[in-house]
Amino acid sequence: MTGIANGAGVAFEDILALNTRSEIALLTSPDGCTSFALSKSKTKKTWLAQNWDWKESQADSIIHLEIQQSSLPTIEMITEAGIIRKIGCNSAGIGVCLNALKTNQWQPKLPIHLGLRAILDSRTFDEAISKVDDNQIASAAHFFIASNSEELVSMEVSPVHTAKIRPRFGMLQHTNHICSEPMKQDMDEITKPDSYQRLHTAVKLLDTHQTGQINQATLFHWLADHQNYPNSICRHNDPNQAEPDKVETVFSIVMNLSDHQLDWVKGKPCEFDKFK
Repeated sequence: MTGIANGAGVAFEDILALNTRSEIALLTSPDGCTSFALSKSKTKKTWLAQNWDWKESQADSIIHLEIQQSSLPTIEMITEAGIIRKIGCNSAGIGVCLNALKTNQWQPKLPIHLGLRAILDSRTFDEAISKVDDNQIASAAHFFIASNSEELVSMEVSPVHTAKIRPRFGMLQHTNHICSEPMKQDMDEITKPDSYQRLHTAVKLLDTHQTGQINQATLFHWLADHQNYPNSICRHNDPNQAEPDKVETVFSIVMNLSDHQLDWVKGKPCEFDKFK
């Protein structure tokens, strides 16, 4: 963060604020995002994919970075300019996706985006989990962590409770509400009905798809789904919502961790003919 601040000619505190934006913005603003994780026995490879839903104006801030490190894995990620980590994978075969959770809990612990960076600085699946386990994260969020060793975990993290959800038949899905019952008991959650509707659609898409027949185009096709439009997995502007509540899909990402491939598109996946 100091290096980014020096390079951009701004105060360190400005970059620090960007990297704690989830802890700030999610107190008053909604968020979206639908994500999938797949591995054996559903498919022959390990996949992570998600739509990142936020303000349309934020599209101009999205960048694709490769970070080469002398003593840590090389990181490839999609993030917002000035933020040191978001969604991506590393040369050790570790990948992570992010879903926002909006609750009443916050403590002065590790911010969400710094936790994401810690995951991608890890060399093994177990190390990645340890970086965000045991109630270390300042506010609630959901992390999908996966590896080319065919391991998957859905982690709902917070400063007061951490839940691990393991895959069912090689599949996991998540949107923007808490799924762990013990975690629900520890905090008050603020969510919207479309999160439950998007999760239901995601489960149906994965459950009904033929086992083994999954590739990059399959994942982008799921991310382009319009069930419950405009508040669908592929989210569009909803003219009936108040301006502060409006979010839409800003980018889509698909990671094949088995083959070390990351593909993404800026905007809505339904706008690209090859994914329809």
